[in-house]
Amino acid sequence: MDSLPTSGRLTVITGPSGVGKGTLVAGLLQRHPALWLSVSATTRTPRPGEIDGQHYFFLSRPDFEAQVAGGGFLEWAEFAGHLYGTPRAPVEAQLAQGRPVLLEIELEGARQVRRTFPAAFQLLIKPPSFEELERRIRGRGTDSEEAIGRRLARARQELTAEAEFDAVLVNADLDAALRELELLLGFCDAV
Repeated sequence: MDSLPTSGRLTVITGPSGVGKGTLVAGLLQRHPALWLSVSATTRTPRPGEIDGQHYFFLSRPDFEAQVAGGGFLEWAEFAGHLYGTPRAPVEAQLAQGRPVLLEIELEGARQVRRTFPAAFQLLIKPPSFEELERRIRGRGTDSEEAIGRRLARARQELTAEAEFDAVLVNADLDAALRELELLLGFCDAV
């Protein structure tokens, strides 16, 4: 039997690019393996090393669109010419088994989940400052100046949505943020 106090609860984690969502989620999953992280679906082709069903479910556009038409996604959106979404059935199956589920998704997806699954706990991850967020994005060294500008403009918009969330976590220090995330999700400090 799952002893987690959050069993069967859906948690949506969002925040701007570069805020550390993926790092926090990875730390949380490592410390609490009973959590289940939803795998998104996409119409883009796999990148080297990506495994279907582990990193994404890679679907053709017609298959993705058919699932959209059939209500098969909790949320979905189009980015850079590709469709991305959260398959509904696996999330509902995990929740029905009493397992806590995490979704790490974008702001628009979080808004859609709020409409389709209003009981979900919604959490926004914020940087300690906008300057620090810019430093993190630039520090990756993977984006062009144009792409950095787009990410920063989008981050400004996303951060204005703070009032829409059940909780806001500032990721200034990874260890402290991870401990705060555990508290927000109802995990005990000692096992």
